[in-house]
Amino acid sequence: MIANRACDFSPPLSTASPSGAFATVTVTVTIPNFYFFSPSLNPNIIPHLPIIRHRSSSSRRLLRRLSFSRNETQSFPQPFTANSASHRTRTFVEHVAGTKESPNQTIEVYDFGDLESARNDVRNVATRRVETDVEVREIEDLPEEWRRSKLAWLCKEVPSHKAVTLVRLLNAQKKWVRQEDATYICVHCTRIRENETGFRVYRWMTQQNWYRFDFGLATKLADFLGKERKFTKCREVFDDIMNQGRVPSESTFHILVVAYLSSSEEGCFQEACSVYNRMIQLGGYRPRLSLHNSLFRALVSKQGGPSSDDVRQAEFIFHNVVTTGLEVQKDIYSGLIWLHSCQDEVDIERINYLREEMRKAGFEESNEVVVSLLRAYAKEGEVEEVERTWLELLGLDCGIPSQAFVYKMEAYAKVGDFARALKIFREMDKHLGGATVSGYHKIIEVVCKINQVELAESLLEEFLETGKKQLLPSYIEIVEMYFDLGLHEKLEKAFVDCLEKCQPNQTIYNIYLESLVNIGNLEKAGDVFDEMKNNGTINVNASSCNTVLKGYLDSGNHAKAKKIYELMSLKKYEVESQLMEKLDYILSLVRKEVKKPLSMKLSKEQREVLLGLLLGGLRVESDKERKSHKIMFEFRGKSQAHLILRQHIHDQFREWLPHSEDEDIPLEFSSISHSCFGFYADNFWPNGRPEIPKLIHRWLSPQSLAYWYMYSGYRTASGDVILRLKGSVEGIEKVVKALRAKSMECRVKKKGNVFWIGLQGTNSGLFWKLIEPHVLEDMKDHLRPAYEAVDHDRD
Repeated sequence: MIANRACDFSPPLSTASPSGAFATVTVTVTIPNFYFFSPSLNPNIIPHLPIIRHRSSSSRRLLRRLSFSRNETQSFPQPFTANSASHRTRTFVEHVAGTKESPNQTIEVYDFGDLESARNDVRNVATRRVETDVEVREIEDLPEEWRRSKLAWLCKEVPSHKAVTLVRLLNAQKKWVRQEDATYICVHCTRIRENETGFRVYRWMTQQNWYRFDFGLATKLADFLGKERKFTKCREVFDDIMNQGRVPSESTFHILVVAYLSSSEEGCFQEACSVYNRMIQLGGYRPRLSLHNSLFRALVSKQGGPSSDDVRQAEFIFHNVVTTGLEVQKDIYSGLIWLHSCQDEVDIERINYLREEMRKAGFEESNEVVVSLLRAYAKEGEVEEVERTWLELLGLDCGIPSQAFVYKMEAYAKVGDFARALKIFREMDKHLGGATVSGYHKIIEVVCKINQVELAESLLEEFLETGKKQLLPSYIEIVEMYFDLGLHEKLEKAFVDCLEKCQPNQTIYNIYLESLVNIGNLEKAGDVFDEMKNNGTINVNASSCNTVLKGYLDSGNHAKAKKIYELMSLKKYEVESQLMEKLDYILSLVRKEVKKPLSMKLSKEQREVLLGLLLGGLRVESDKERKSHKIMFEFRGKSQAHLILRQHIHDQFREWLPHSEDEDIPLEFSSISHSCFGFYADNFWPNGRPEIPKLIHRWLSPQSLAYWYMYSGYRTASGDVILRLKGSVEGIEKVVKALRAKSMECRVKKKGNVFWIGLQGTNSGLFWKLIEPHVLEDMKDHLRPAYEAVDHDRD
């Protein structure tokens, strides 16, 4: 159902007489046409921003209140101008993210690193607001003198205290504080720009038995927190509004989306999309063009290849821009075509429709659009369309990007014209002055598919001579070709060369392992398997286990076959069906059934690893009865150390993880719920909050310290060791004493609710010497302190 509503709140500023109880500030606003997508929504729910209603007994206090309302929007850095932004040199992704509005509109250029964008958007949204009252009774109006003095004292004391002390201070006043008093303190904190303190007072209010939900206060607080990029706290207040069955104001939705987009933390973009979708589907709001463009910009700028979910989200943004009558920018068309062309299954019809819409809008196809078309046609193997698009790209006279050659090679490889693909590769020298890394990867892949051994080897040698890195994909293609042709000696030589020039990789190890099993060299295959299992960077998977199991079963080595099967049961790997028949027969000979272990227990190594990770901030979630618990593993995608550690931890605790067919390991995953984790929940996460156990000094082993350092520690630019820790001051002291007992002096610094423990100079060297045997091999160069590194180089 669509309802068109236009309201004019025309009365000017009105005030009560000095003897009156209230002074009301009314804002003249006009609300444009508004969409309601669900008939169940209240038609009276319209976008709004909070306005303070002050109880006053004098015109002097009224003017003071009006002055506060006028200055309610808090200060931000100076904005970037549109003119300066338009002159920047931008990549395709940045180009897509730019905004260009019609001549009648204000040009808005978004930079997610700038708070000014949030402020500008809120001002724009404010033109469509209605009145939301926060009733604040002034101190002078309180009849009791003792209440006036106590409230004034609290307003002075509360902002000067940290979280724990603040709660104690408020708890001590429980006997007399009412909701009206707490609301005044909260609003007072926002007046003096102590928004986090205001949030703590608000959170304390919600825990009292006299608390009644105040929509105006929650909206005001959420908006101010969002402007300061405190998206976590802003989201808490936002969820409070939702849990009350109310729809947050348009400004709250808008500010929260911008706050999420302003953060580079993992998961913030997904949350921004979720809030944006709810803003339209639940709230029925029509966001401004600047918010659509900002979200679309973040979508095409995100790391990694675009997924099908990204395409759906982009289409949803495009649909909303079109249906609300806003101007669709050229970069939106370009970005949407680019997203579609990156999918495994390309929707050519949709791409052609978008191209037609671009033409109708008067936009010419840019270099990026033509390259996207080339990619799409290449994936479909449409050579004629590729050649036509190639000529169109040449006609633009903007230079040919290296990826265009790769797409053209891919198109001819799909139709089996490998000679033509090789010719295109050689043309890169003419146009680009030399082949690129992606060009070498593609041509070696193409040549290996037709088993041209000599040509593939010569291309690899040529690739090595260029001195370019990222050789691993080409080595994998070469090794797979050797395996298919049964050339084990060449395969082994390529495998050794790869280890010398590249980081160890599970894929190439698995190919080499299978080749060893095929030629019957089970002794060496067992050694390679053990090397994979003991190296946390490589580790084993279901494929490598099944390969070795097949070799042992075929050779009649039943004892080793049973060990491999036990390892697979422990790690929850599935045994291939043809191997299961042989294994079932062998185990029946010794009267054993093929079944998984009934009881699960953490190994000693797993316990040590968990202790270190929990010190580093790993979370434990418990059910309501605290009988079953699960470990929440979380890793940062931008940390190279975390990417290495994630693979190792996933394999280390595989038997404790839910079964999944997906081979890709997510950045966040959890264990199964089990009572075995109760010890860690009770000691590290009692009451759902992180704490340091009283007996932590007894449990700090070298291995647990190593995993603590790998998970949440880092080496500073000066080469010192820093460890991150959350907990109470008493718990921190116990950890420091435990380190000193190991002859390591350290310094402690607190920032927010996090403590940083620093080990400098010789102390960092002693710490490294203690934990080095337990640090993953691939992480040693990243984590080795400077003092130890000097000694290491001398040795």
